[in-house]
Parts: sequence; structure tokens; C-alpha cells
Amino acid sequence: MTIIVGYDNSTDAKAAARWALDAAQRAGSTVEFHYAYEWPDWVPAVATVGAPAVQPDGEIERFVAGMLNEAQAEARRSHPTVKTETSTVNASAALTLIGRSADATLVVLGSRGHSGVLGLLGSVSVAVSENARCPVVVVRGTPDPTAPVVVGADDSAPAQAAVRFAAEQARLRGVALRVVRAWFPAGGVGDPAPEASLLVTADERQAFVNLVNQVRAEHPGLQVTGETVNEHPAAALVRASADAQLLVVGTRGRGPVRGMLLGSVSQHVLRHSTASVAVVHGPTA
Repeated sequence: MTIIVGYDNSTDAKAAARWALDAAQRAGSTVEFHYAYEWPDWVPAVATVGAPAVQPDGEIERFVAGMLNEAQAEARRSHPTVKTETSTVNASAALTLIGRSADATLVVLGSRGHSGVLGLLGSVSVAVSENARCPVVVVRGTPDPTAPVVVGADDSAPAQAAVRFAAEQARLRGVALRVVRAWFPAGGVGDPAPEASLLVTADERQAFVNLVNQVRAEHPGLQVTGETVNEHPAAALVRASADAQLLVVGTRGRGPVRGMLLGSVSQHVLRHSTASVAVVHGPTA
């Protein structure tokens, strides 16, 4: 089992590395520090004239190798029982990480960065979180190790996968699991009217109760609470992230990178959560 962490030596990359190493130590996984060269296809100084792609020279390659070796050395000091590896590619960071995700346990990214691997949220992080074949964690903040894991739930297959992932993460951390089910208000987004709850059927509420009870049955030692709210799911989950060490959401994925939808719940949460976010993919990803 391998956890791939996008690494560029930035502060956010180092935070992602620590998160990945902690997760690997709990689960007995290997951590791979991954760096992607993304070089321009034209020279900025002569932007109007086409030119061959600029490739990394020996000095840059030595710098990157030294940076990754330093990351491994720090990992050996902080997490001596965790096996680590390094890899570099001369290709698109997003496409490479999406492809590698098919054989990975997790892909872990910082919330920002200054290289191709950890591009600003809204580019590489969005593309990978939407299209990866394994869960993707975008690390943010300094988590309280005693805080619960929070997961957004509904009756979709991706949400069910997210609940299973969240339960396992809570179990490994020895903390509580908080399952949040949000229904859209009757009058639309921002409507606080009590009548909103009337649109939620008894069958829908019972399905949520059954889900929470199922998690409790599968993890008898885990403290599990269920919470239902009449609020836009994205807003409810962002609010819940304030008291969480990890917020877990599901996504159906959209296939090609060009299919990103910035208004989706998962991407809204990625941008506004105060906690690290795990995006878990359902069967249709």
C-alpha cells in the first residue's frame, strides 16, 4: 500500500508530507515523495516565437534529487518505521498523479505550492481530487488529534464510500466519527424556514438512521454520532469542518480533466474548509 505525496519543499508540501507519514504509520503503508517537472513549451522572453520545450538541466535535476533525499532523511528521523520512496517525472503533474492513483492507497497534496505538483487550488488539486481513482487528501491547518472525523452523507454511492473511508480513518485515529446529512431547504439556499423539514420524508430520515446504525455495527468500538440539518450541504460541511481534524466528502468524478465543475459540493468544501479534506470517489469515478 502506497501513499503518494506531492512534494516541492514548500511549507504546504511539508505539511502534506507530515500528514502522509502519520497516516502511513497508522496503516502500515509506504510513502512516496513525488515531484513533477512541468516545463513551458515556449520561452517567455520570446513569447511570440515558438521554441522547443525547455527541459531540466543537470543542476536542476541534482537540486530536486537533493530535495527529495532531504525529505526522506527527515521522514526517517520523525517516522523511523515508515518506508519511504521518491519519484520524479518530466510530465504534467495532474495527469501523472491521476494515473498513479490507480495503484495508490491515497494521494496527498498541500493546499498550495510553488511547483507543478502542488499548483494553486483550482488547478492541479482540483483536477486530481475530481479524477483520481483513490481518495485524495488536501492538507490544511494544524489538526487537533482529539477532534472527530466528519463526513458528509446522503444516499449516493460516492457518499457511502466516503462514510466507509471516514469510519476507518476515525478508527485508526481513535477518535469519534460525526456523520452529517444535509437536506436543501424548501425555499432554496439560505432559507431557514422550519417548513423545510416537511419536504424530508420519513423514509429518507430512516435511511440515514440505518446508515449510522450500520457504521456502529461494523465498528463496535467507534463512537458514531449522526446529525441532520436543513442547509445547503456545502455550507453545512464547511461549518462542521471548524471542529474536525478531517472532513470527508464523496464525489462521482467527471472523467476527463476538462470536466471540472467548480460549483460542486466537494470543490466548494476544498476551497473553504478549515480542516484537511479527503475526497473519496464512488464507483462511477
